[in-house]
Amino acid sequence: MSVTEGAAPFADRFWTSADGLTLHARDYPAASGPARAPVICIHGLTRNARDFEDLAPHLAAQGRRVLAVDVRGRGASAWDPDPSHYSPAIYAADVLALMDALAIAHAVFVGTSMGGLIAMAVGALRPSAIAATVLNDVGPELGTRGLARIAGYVGGAAVIETWNDAAAYAQRINESAFPDFGPEDWMTFARRLFTEKNGRLQLDYDPNIAQGFKPPSEPSTPAPDLWPLFEGLAAHPLLTIRGATSDILTPAIAEHMRLAAPDMDYVEIPGVGHAPLLNEPEALRAIDDLLKRAP
Repeated sequence: MSVTEGAAPFADRFWTSADGLTLHARDYPAASGPARAPVICIHGLTRNARDFEDLAPHLAAQGRRVLAVDVRGRGASAWDPDPSHYSPAIYAADVLALMDALAIAHAVFVGTSMGGLIAMAVGALRPSAIAATVLNDVGPELGTRGLARIAGYVGGAAVIETWNDAAAYAQRINESAFPDFGPEDWMTFARRLFTEKNGRLQLDYDPNIAQGFKPPSEPSTPAPDLWPLFEGLAAHPLLTIRGATSDILTPAIAEHMRLAAPDMDYVEIPGVGHAPLLNEPEALRAIDDLLKRAP
C-alpha cells in the first residue's frame, strides 16, 4: 500500500492499454460491508488521480472500492508518443481495459470535466459498464468562454523554481474559480497539479495533450453531438454537479440537461467555478444520496 502525506492509504495499480502503454490508478480498498459496485474517478484535462484524495477515502469508508485513474499522459501513466491518441474515445478504451484487468463488470463513474466526457464515451462503448454516473461540471456541450480560457494555458511552459512558485501559478490560473481560497488551499492545489522530477518542479502532464485542444482546421466543422451519450447515462442513476460560476457548464447547458433527463439529480456549489473539488458539503451529500440508489 502507498500513502501520500496526509492522505488515505491506497494500492498502486498498473495495467496495459491496447496499444501497449503502462497506465496507473490509485486503488482505495472498500471498508467492510456487502459488495457494492466500485467507483471509478476520472480527472479533468490537466489533472490526475490526486484530485480525488479527499473524495476517494470518503467513498471507501462507505464500502465502495475506489479507483482514481491517471489518464494516459498524466500522473504516473505513460505519455503517448502519438498526441492524436489524447482523445476521450481512447481514454474510455483505457478505462475499459482497466475494468477488464480487474474483472469489474460495472462501476459508478465520477467524472470531472474531461472525465465526464470519458464516462459518456465508456457508456457508448459498453453500456453495461455504467452502474451510475456523477458528472462534475461538465455536460454534452461545453461553454465557449471556458474552452477559450483553458486553451490559453494548457500545454504552456511554466517556469517554477519552488513550491511557493507552484502555488502562485495555481492561484493565477484558478483564482476566479476559487475566490475564497487561502495560502494553504493553493499549496494543496499546487501539490496535486505539479510533480518533482530530477530535482525540478513541473506540471504533471504531457504538454502535447494541448494538441487535442486545438480548434478544428475548418472553423465551420460542427462539434460532435454528445447528447445521445448523455441520455444513455440517464438510463442509470445520474447526478450533475455544477460550480455556480462555471464557464464550462453554463446555466443554459445545465437547464437543457435537466429537461433532457428529468430524473437526474442536480446540485450547484455556491461560490465555485470550474470545477468543484468534490469535497464541498453540498457535493458530498449529493454523491452520497446517489450512491444509496446505485448497485
